[in-house]
Amino acid sequence: MPFPASSSLAQLIEAPVRPGTVEWIGARPARGAPMRVLDAAELVAGKGIAGDRHGNAGGARQVTLVAAESLAAIASHLGLDAVAPAALRRNIVVRGINLVALRGRRVRIGEAILEVSGECHPCSRIEAGLGTGGYNAARGLGGITARVVEGGTVRLGDRVEPVRAA
Repeated sequence: MPFPASSSLAQLIEAPVRPGTVEWIGARPARGAPMRVLDAAELVAGKGIAGDRHGNAGGARQVTLVAAESLAAIASHLGLDAVAPAALRRNIVVRGINLVALRGRRVRIGEAILEVSGECHPCSRIEAGLGTGGYNAARGLGGITARVVEGGTVRLGDRVEPVRAA
């Protein structure tokens, strides 16, 4: 952290974050393959979502999340009524929680605990999925990446909330 932990900005960053809920879950079985829409997913510690192409890769991008509110903003930027969650190829869509506020934190989603590892920037496939202008519409709204610290099942409607440091 570039400022002292006792600073007012550090205290604001560590302040409580309103919880959200899981609204959509998907897995990418192979590169370029259509998303599989799921009612529940098994998250495996140190690996990711079982059945997802990144599910055994390890690394910082084991699970990707995006906010439903970001999907609405992307749709607005494109002049559309809505953007389907699968178009961004993220694993979990959440509603009611600011994902950027979770940077560097651990988050409980259903039975699993994830550690937010970074931002999930759009790639060239976004343009193909959303059409001309899709890449720029999604810039800054692509969501976050996370590592699975503790595995467990995540279901539609599950609560999403930061884990308080002990």
